[in-house]
Amino acid sequence: MASDSIPVLAALIGTPQPYGPNGEPSAYFRRPVDGPVTVGPLGIEGDEQADLAVHGGVDKALHHYPFDHYASFAAERPEFARVFDYGYGVFAENIAAAGWTEWDVCIGDRFVLGTAELELSEGRSPCWKLGHRFGDPSMVEAVVRTRRAGWYYRVLAPGSFAGGDPLRRVARPYPEWPVARAFGLLIAGDSDPKGLAELSAMPELGFVWRRKADARLAALARRQG
Repeated sequence: MASDSIPVLAALIGTPQPYGPNGEPSAYFRRPVDGPVTVGPLGIEGDEQADLAVHGGVDKALHHYPFDHYASFAAERPEFARVFDYGYGVFAENIAAAGWTEWDVCIGDRFVLGTAELELSEGRSPCWKLGHRFGDPSMVEAVVRTRRAGWYYRVLAPGSFAGGDPLRRVARPYPEWPVARAFGLLIAGDSDPKGLAELSAMPELGFVWRRKADARLAALARRQG
C-alpha cells in the first residue's frame, strides 16, 4: 500500500483566457503560487473556471494530477517533451504532487492538507482541451487508455496550504475502489454491472460520476430487455 502522506509540490491557479481554436475561453493554463493559498468550498481563492456548467463546483473544487505521469508520458510520447518542459500545470491541475497515482487513492478517501480537510470525489474526465494543450487530440485517448487522468477533491473544511505541505490521508471507507477502477467503468468502458451498482449507490462519489453510473446501468437494463 502506498504511503499515507506525500508532499505537495505546488498549488496552482488560473483565470479564463482565449484558449480554443476559435478563441473559446478556458482557465486551463494554471500557474504555481508562491506562499500559502486559501481553500474554500469552490477551491483555491483566485482560481476561476470559464464554464461552470462543466468545470468547478463543490465536487470538483481541486484537481490533483500526479507529477509521476509527466515522466511516463514524456518517455512514451517524446514529441511532447517540449510541453513538459513548462513544469507543473500541463494538465491544468490545482495540486501538483508525486508519490500517488490513480491506483493509490480511492473514492471517498479523506485527507488533511495544511489546515483544510478534503475528500476524493471523482476522477477527471479528459476533454478536447487536453488534446489542444498538446496540439494532438490523440492525447485524450492516451489518458483514457492509461487511466492517467488525475482526480478531484471536495472541500470538507476550508483552510489554507502551500507547496511543500504534506497531503495526509486520514480515512479510507472504500479500499476496493481506487480511482483507476472507477475511471475504467465510467470513462474507459470496462464492464462490471455489480461495480456500477456500487458506484451508483456511493454517496461520496461526485454527482457527475454517479449520474454516469446510473446512465450505464440504465443502458445495460435496456439491452437485457
